[in-house]
Amino acid sequence: MERYNLVVLGAGSGGLTVAAGGVGLGARVALLERHRMGGDCLNSGCVPSKALLRVAKAAHAVRTAGAYGLGGVAPLPRQDLGAAMGYVRAAQARIAPHDSVERFAGLGVDVHLSAGRLRSAHEVTLTPSGATLWGRHIVLATGSQPRIPDVPGLAEAGFLTNETVFDCEHLPAALLVVGGGPIGVELGQAFARLGSQVTIASGSQHVLPREDPDVAAVLAQALRREGIALLDHARAVRASLQDGKKHVTVRTPDDEQTVVVDEILVAVGRRPNTDDLGLEAVGVAVDRRGVTIDRACRTSVPSIWAIGDVAGPYQFTHWANYQARIVLRNTLFPGTSSCDLDTMPWTTFTEPEVARVGLSETQARARGLAYDVFTARFDDNDRAICDGEPDGFVKVLTRRGRGTILGAAIVHAHAGELLAELTLAKKHGLALSKLSSAIHVYPTLVEANRAVGDAYLQGKLRPGMKQALARVFAWLRR
Repeated sequence: MERYNLVVLGAGSGGLTVAAGGVGLGARVALLERHRMGGDCLNSGCVPSKALLRVAKAAHAVRTAGAYGLGGVAPLPRQDLGAAMGYVRAAQARIAPHDSVERFAGLGVDVHLSAGRLRSAHEVTLTPSGATLWGRHIVLATGSQPRIPDVPGLAEAGFLTNETVFDCEHLPAALLVVGGGPIGVELGQAFARLGSQVTIASGSQHVLPREDPDVAAVLAQALRREGIALLDHARAVRASLQDGKKHVTVRTPDDEQTVVVDEILVAVGRRPNTDDLGLEAVGVAVDRRGVTIDRACRTSVPSIWAIGDVAGPYQFTHWANYQARIVLRNTLFPGTSSCDLDTMPWTTFTEPEVARVGLSETQARARGLAYDVFTARFDDNDRAICDGEPDGFVKVLTRRGRGTILGAAIVHAHAGELLAELTLAKKHGLALSKLSSAIHVYPTLVEANRAVGDAYLQGKLRPGMKQALARVFAWLRR
């Protein structure tokens, strides 16, 4: 039996980071992947979706060029989806070598293109070969897959998910997106900009239900302005295929309507890949969200760890990468490191983007926290005005009467890039006043972060303080 310091199941972002980091530190590592190297991110998630969004953004720029005094094309003809997907695949092909078997074998990782099943707390059996590997530590990084709602007739009508949509070669004239979360709104906007008539049915009160209503409202307004129909509090209740068209009955609190489309994209969330791993047999606890872990990423079995989508609590590539680094420290070195759940940033890459770190206002109220809110609008930012992108704002929550950050949200075309400064400030407990005292280049969008710091300082001027200062200054002018 081959013996390893680390046996890793799953070659997505988290598993690849553990494998590369482990061998880089001198450990012996085995990596198992039953599908495709790179996992969801490279093959059906972050990489292809962002490449498709870039194509769609280019199409939108041509269509709206008239706003900048150029010769815009409106309406822009429907685009060749096959050509757009060619760009997507070229981007994937350029990134793929970084995640390849050859690269990791060259690093010294023993790569097995095989499924694995837990045999004991330290043993993994490869299928179908039956070979068994021993690991001092086993890391589960098997990812997730699309969750499919139980809608009568949906399977018979046919549908797409984020795992199959990038195989499409023909642009649907009409597309229904079931789900108003990040995947649904990103792909919905991309297809709309390429020429599809898109309807997004969100099961919640608004798109991006994890965000505050005022943040989501800016995105919703932009989507509607681009011709996307938004149905809130909407649920698909049945579907059928009639004369080559897909008929979906969508129910809202006010009515029930039938949406007729060429394709249906299901984007109602994801479920962890916990099947066929032998978890119960070796005592690894699992709940509906996936493998149960503590803040150190350790499961109920001390020698078995879990990271990424299979365990959560977040389903982002950068979260899996972060957890992988925690696991490397905990498995290969003395002591225990824990995940910082409170400083987790994320971005939805629509236009405008929506980015957040820490608590939303909704969450702060639910927890009964006393907080202050400071905002800066981009229509007051000179660079945003010059760029023709004045929509959106920065919003920062601080502890009541103090400047320490509880959470921050940005909605703007470049929100994801702008969030980093606020994430760093929150991570290290910097008061919001520090953003005001730091020099920010003019003219840049990041001046909006400084403006929030200025708003905090202005808020510290108590009633009567200005009048008192005015009297002092008047005395000094004698």
